[in-house]
Amino acid sequence: MASLAVLLAFLAAWEWLPALARIPEFILPPPSRVWQEFLRMIANERLWYHTGITSLEVVVGFLLGSLLGIVIGFVLGMAPRAELVLSPYILALQIAPKVAFAPLFVMWLGYTVYPKILVAVLIVFFPVMVNVLTAVRTVDPDMVNLARSFSATRWQVFRMIEYPASLAPLFSGLRIAATLAVIGVVVGELVGGNLGLGYLLTYGEGQGNTAMVFVTIILLTCIGIVAYAGVVLVERRVLHYMPRAQHATV
Repeated sequence: MASLAVLLAFLAAWEWLPALARIPEFILPPPSRVWQEFLRMIANERLWYHTGITSLEVVVGFLLGSLLGIVIGFVLGMAPRAELVLSPYILALQIAPKVAFAPLFVMWLGYTVYPKILVAVLIVFFPVMVNVLTAVRTVDPDMVNLARSFSATRWQVFRMIEYPASLAPLFSGLRIAATLAVIGVVVGELVGGNLGLGYLLTYGEGQGNTAMVFVTIILLTCIGIVAYAGVVLVERRVLHYMPRAQHATV
């Protein structure tokens, strides 16, 4: 209830204060103007189609990047020598600006959805991988030694000790990755493409249509919120046995 009151107060201030301060609508359009532009874009700009394209890219990029991060995180966590060999290259890939890769992907794959998905995969991969790697490396060695004393195989140690211990950190990384996936897709769409909300963002900027830019930003925010909420929902189902404080969301 308090959050709703804050939202209503914010919308009221946004609606009336710019006019009182004589700020032109083309600089800061009020919510009523943004709503009108939203309805116009539904009718004339295929808004839902572009929103669906961006949402699909976010979901695919998030799933692929997360899967890659999980696999490599477990592999490096269980094989210290592999981490020693590969970690400099993974770190270099993370340090390199992702925006710089987007034009390269466009030149390779054209103005399709694939460059956007690849940028999202690059951004999503690292936080998931780091969280999984850290979780595997911090498993209680006494638990591992106890399992081995009962002749547990390497697979049994992983399945019964390392994997369960990594779930909470994994979902922490997935929550971060869910929001980063939206950023990655938008970066790809801004660099090149004629589909998606990133394209509409560039189109609105070129027209000087501030209300259109606001509509696009709000929809991108909604996609990020839905993605984050989806991860939280799955986390609560998977980690239902843990105290709420151990996997609470921000």
